[in-house]
Amino acid sequence: MVEGPLFDSHCHLFLMEEDPAAAVEAARAAGLVGLVCVGIDADSSRRSRELADALPGVFATAGLHPHDAKAFDAAAGAAIEELAHDARVVAVGETGLDHYRMRSGPEEQERAFRAHCVLARETGKPLVVHVRDAWPDVFRILEEEAVEQVILHCFSGDAAVAREAATRRYSCSFAGNVTYPKNESLREAAASVPDDLLLVETDSPFLAPQPLRGRPNAPRNVAEVVTAVAAARGEAMADVAVRTTRNARTAFGLPE
Repeated sequence: MVEGPLFDSHCHLFLMEEDPAAAVEAARAAGLVGLVCVGIDADSSRRSRELADALPGVFATAGLHPHDAKAFDAAAGAAIEELAHDARVVAVGETGLDHYRMRSGPEEQERAFRAHCVLARETGKPLVVHVRDAWPDVFRILEEEAVEQVILHCFSGDAAVAREAATRRYSCSFAGNVTYPKNESLREAAASVPDDLLLVETDSPFLAPQPLRGRPNAPRNVAEVVTAVAAARGEAMADVAVRTTRNARTAFGLPE
């Protein structure tokens, strides 16, 4: 068991088979002091806000996943904008570019991504960014849109990408795939992230860590991510737990 406070910077309670209240209770019993429930469309963003209202230590975001960018019409944009201005919503997203699955076209993804960038600037809230096979385009758009507060969720780049993110002062959040035996390059990336830009997450119910691979993931399993990241960095697990919890509170503008 990892000693020290734990914080899951990215999960989807509304997609879990487990009751959200039970999942949060189990997470708190495992040492979590907070988690961010990330919206992937207007409906799930509303649900995230409701969960943040109802459950202690839960925070919400509002956004539309790049897979569904083709559905980013005026109504969806207005709903996400309204939620993003809510005090209970701590970030905009997830948004970004996914050029691997391409469930929405590249133009549709970019249009939705830029709209989220504008909303992040307007609200002064961080932008939660999903990136797959699209690093040059994501970095370019973030620079063109002058977004400063960026959280690269489920970081999938190598150490060179992590260093580029660090020059831009973007936070890098590592998920359960950092524990997979073949992902040595991802552990090298985790080792290269500056102390104050390092985050951990579960992306529940996806990407269960290696000891639980093949099963639904849950926020309580973020300890496995901390363990892998600490080993990659040659640091004590408790130190990484404390640091990533502090970093999450800073990145999302949360109280102690």
